[in-house]
Amino acid sequence: MNVVLLSTYDLGHQPFGLASPAAWLGARGHEVTLADLAVQDMPAGAIRDADVVCFYLPMHTAARLASNVISKTRSLNAKAKLIAYGLYASPNAEYLRDLGVGTVLSGEYERSLCDAVEGCAPAQIVSMERLTFLTPERAQLPGLERYSKLRIDGEARLAGYTEASRGCKHLCRHCPIVPVYQGAFRVVQQDVVLSDIHAQVAAGARHITFGDPDFFNGPAHAMRIVRGMAHEFPGVTYDVTIKIEHILQHREYLRDLRATGCAFLTSAVESIDNDILEKLDKGHTRDHFFTAFRLCRDASLPLLPTFVPFTPWTTPAGYRELLRVIVECDLVDHVAPIQLALRLLIPPDSRLLELDDIREAITHFDRAALLHRWSHRDPAMDELAASVLRLVSREQKENRTRREIFRSIWELVNERAPENFDLLPRAAIPYMDEPWYC
Repeated sequence: MNVVLLSTYDLGHQPFGLASPAAWLGARGHEVTLADLAVQDMPAGAIRDADVVCFYLPMHTAARLASNVISKTRSLNAKAKLIAYGLYASPNAEYLRDLGVGTVLSGEYERSLCDAVEGCAPAQIVSMERLTFLTPERAQLPGLERYSKLRIDGEARLAGYTEASRGCKHLCRHCPIVPVYQGAFRVVQQDVVLSDIHAQVAAGARHITFGDPDFFNGPAHAMRIVRGMAHEFPGVTYDVTIKIEHILQHREYLRDLRATGCAFLTSAVESIDNDILEKLDKGHTRDHFFTAFRLCRDASLPLLPTFVPFTPWTTPAGYRELLRVIVECDLVDHVAPIQLALRLLIPPDSRLLELDDIREAITHFDRAALLHRWSHRDPAMDELAASVLRLVSREQKENRTRREIFRSIWELVNERAPENFDLLPRAAIPYMDEPWYC
């Protein structure tokens, strides 16, 4: 069969979610066309000739963008079978079916996707199958120069992307992984991961992002991979995402991460307010964050925190306190400006809906936006969130530095600039240059 795999957006990465199923479909004899619509035009000719068109939906923005892409696909080829797969597929199954999608897959999707293409799969699958993976097939994808780069030491390094595991052991209330994986996680075999890295290094990558939701869900597996990577590809750096709780539990590995080439570590801190952290069921406290930051600093490993600063529980004083902590810990250059503008997202099936105060804050379900809309009990907080988002969006377009944007945010909510704050950058903190996050 002729199969087209489409990605709408994947955080500036060359999509693993196209390359991995392409290998599986090719191994079963199908003709596969890949297109990443974040950097390519829609392949109209391939779609007209396709028997099946599949849409990869790993995140909220990708799922929202898919609506127009699905409509265009139907206009180009009304007979093709349509399949949606990825983390945001099953939670939005009803919406996708109304758009004409026949099969919806989430979880470990590679084998199920092949079965669905061949017409031997049910209309909806959430698979937790333990797969033996194949090396992703990336030859058709745009070159790495089209994607997000690592900014480090004054240079922009070509960056690849791979996954050593999927899913997560934890059940954080706001996390979109939880409704699908329900506390399960699955590993990608070490030889497959290293083979995928090899292909990307051969294509010019000097840095690899590991897209695992939490790299230390399986710490022994993770360390074997980065030690193997350091042995095979000396000089190639990488970055990982690790939960604050796991940084504390596995602190003995931090220096090993640095020694094997970890350029920085991202952690979803979300808040420095203990009450909000408890609401989100994050498994860490404000003091845990400070401890994790010190441990990473002592290991010379930059910790890049992410936040959800605007929630139904955020107060003006709480937002100012977050900014103050960022200044006092000298974290301004560690925090992407968009992290100070994000508003709590409540998708379908979210565990946040367990909370009475969340249900009270919700105004309605916005079907087109694929989320529950909510309002803060203090309208001024909603206005502040909108103002910060506008500010960040505008100043990023003007190529302002992180410190300049931070100062603008500070002055929006405070009467004067923070003491001992200046616009001079500190020691350069590595970061990926994709400006958006979710």
